[in-house]
Amino acid sequence: MSDVRTWAGRLDDAATRCTPVAPLTGDGLADTATAYRVQSALVDLRLGRGERLVGGKLGLTSRAKQLAMGVDTPLYGLVTSGMVRRSGTRLSLKEMIHPRVEPEIAFVLGEPLEGPGVTVADVLAATRYVCPALDVIDSRYEGFRFTHLDAVADNASSAAFALGDDLVAPTGDLALAGCVLEVDGRVVESAAGAAVMGHPAAAVAFMADRLVEVGRRLEAGWVVLSGGLTAPVPLTPGSTVTATLSGLGSVTLGADH
Repeated sequence: MSDVRTWAGRLDDAATRCTPVAPLTGDGLADTATAYRVQSALVDLRLGRGERLVGGKLGLTSRAKQLAMGVDTPLYGLVTSGMVRRSGTRLSLKEMIHPRVEPEIAFVLGEPLEGPGVTVADVLAATRYVCPALDVIDSRYEGFRFTHLDAVADNASSAAFALGDDLVAPTGDLALAGCVLEVDGRVVESAAGAAVMGHPAAAVAFMADRLVEVGRRLEAGWVVLSGGLTAPVPLTPGSTVTATLSGLGSVTLGADH
């Protein structure tokens, strides 16, 4: 347990000081259960500073990303109130190490979800709204190089996120929702909702099923970021990133020098 607290403190210090650290796997982190314990301890440090849990996020939800990391399963993290930004916000890059942005479909839950055995239909029934989101990931590891276990411990590289202003009932087929990602008005990526585990609600179901292993559930009122629809793009000084999803609206974040 002492290693868990030490590793969590190391990652928290890296985030607050904007100074990257070596991957924890090089210091003995060797299994998924321990990595999630580090993640929990890391989140507890944020809660101890007055933040509150507001939801969850998924990572490595596409097969291409899993193959690139040499794994066959997604990962999840928890998001806190200090990570929330309004659409249109301009972020200070001085507060991050090497931020990247990816477009996602966010689920705002009206009812709790608790595994095991959660289905796509269960997720949609429990969802009050869906909306476009931009998830800012900022791994705390040197050179943005890390393993699956390192990413789990680092709370899925969570840094900040913004939701679109339009909240839409999940009545359409989200697997077919088209996404266009623009940087400074230029289209750089496009995808459909099916890029996330065949259906973005499947990612939410995955997280609900895994949370039961650590005695948690997805709570009513939480936001769940279902995973990147495209490859992430770097957030660079002066840039503006916009994600537009068919039928769901758009969301924008910018970066100051």
